[in-house]
Amino acid sequence: MGRINTNVQSLIAQRVLTQNNASLSTALERLSTGVKINRGKDDPAGLIASENLRSEQKSLNQAISNADRADQVVNIAEGGLQEVSSLLTELQGLVTNTASKAGLSVEEKNASQLQIDSILQTIDRVSSSTNFQGIKLLNGNFDFKTSGVQSGVSDFRVNAAKFSGASLAVDIQVTASAQQGGVFLSMGGTSININTGSSLVVEISGSKGSRELSFASGTSLSKIKDAINTFSDVTGVTASLSSGATRLALSSSDFGSSEFVSVKVVNAAGINSTNNGDAGTPTRGVYSRQAAAFNTANTTINSSFANATNGVADYGQNVSATINGIAATSTGKTARINTDFLDVEVTLTTGESQGLGNVGSGSSPAFYITGGGADFQLAGRVDIAGKVSMGIRDVAVRKLGNSTVGTLDRLASGKANNVVNGDLAGAQKIVSEAISQVSGLRGRLGAFQKNTVGATIRSLNVSVENTAAAQSVIRDSDFATETAQLTRSQILVSASTNILQLANQSPQSALQLLG
Repeated sequence: MGRINTNVQSLIAQRVLTQNNASLSTALERLSTGVKINRGKDDPAGLIASENLRSEQKSLNQAISNADRADQVVNIAEGGLQEVSSLLTELQGLVTNTASKAGLSVEEKNASQLQIDSILQTIDRVSSSTNFQGIKLLNGNFDFKTSGVQSGVSDFRVNAAKFSGASLAVDIQVTASAQQGGVFLSMGGTSININTGSSLVVEISGSKGSRELSFASGTSLSKIKDAINTFSDVTGVTASLSSGATRLALSSSDFGSSEFVSVKVVNAAGINSTNNGDAGTPTRGVYSRQAAAFNTANTTINSSFANATNGVADYGQNVSATINGIAATSTGKTARINTDFLDVEVTLTTGESQGLGNVGSGSSPAFYITGGGADFQLAGRVDIAGKVSMGIRDVAVRKLGNSTVGTLDRLASGKANNVVNGDLAGAQKIVSEAISQVSGLRGRLGAFQKNTVGATIRSLNVSVENTAAAQSVIRDSDFATETAQLTRSQILVSASTNILQLANQSPQSALQLLG
């Protein structure tokens, strides 16, 4: 070694020592923090992936919290609805009790009416007081808002709707009409003419039941009509005069495939052997309705009275329709679709349900959904797919019921369906409809809790676990590897330090050359 101005060995030892110190520092940092990416330079690509996963994990955890909160909100709403349901059940009992008029004093009727008024007031109070953090849940606050409802829509219910923009148009197209069950009875005149000493005995049946009726010779069709209509609530069949009072038109009270009219002749009493009357009078017997004209009888007889011993029946038909291009399930005049983006049930008027084509005037939809509903964010990504929006209807007494049977407030004192002097049969129909609506709402909320919220929480928890595992692989320190690296770095630093010391002493050997 002849040069002393530049100690190359020392420079090499310094460089290696600096590298080993950096490696030791990195190992100590990773072991002390528990993560191997503490700054961008540690792993630029890994840092980007790790931050994305951390953000996703945070969103997923918050979505789980949202789902838990949604469950709590629905629990409170369910508690209020349970009380309303109990009150409606009590109301049903009071209506039935008051209908037994024999031995029931005026004072007892008035007492029952006082109880009913109290129940109605309590239902309204529960509707307006059930709340979560001051947000009322059962007063229509979370029901959907609509506008532009066409006259062809009798009733409707928006259960759920998700849409972007200011509104969602609900387009309904009727593809097959709703029908009642119905037949015609032709007697050959305005009264029946049968064998002397005998009676025409017919059994009239409908979806609600049947009654056997007996008529003597000379009974007018008007009287027969009145007799059949007396039992309409029992049979579900109504009668009207047709073709100049020479025919009886029998039809089911309601529409749909479960509705029917059946006529069974128990004793024809020779009605087929009598003179048919004037020329052109249809043969006596049972006629079907024309397919394209419900109120018009076929010209061809379906069955004579003598051959109708096994019964002649005609069934109704459910309306067929599409709602926003989706084939609807239907019952009678009511059509419904239930998708992730729209759950709506619409009951059409009789005229609209029997006319094919679009419901509404011109290009206008049946109605618009303009907002409202209870929105729950149940996914980490905020978009329409991750949102659940459902309607919670107003359960006030003026809102329970429908346009056909009436609303629950009609049972109050002085109203048409009060139990003192009102229509009790109508009152029971209203209460039954209200019970059906409240139980239907409870069922929807229960399904939301069990299926939507429950499944969402379970699914999100799995996603959180998998996201955390992926993030851990990228970001977390492997203590076994880092400990081995620490030990290696410690040894190399110690060795580099000793070597540097030797390299610094090496130039001193030049002093020996100076003697």
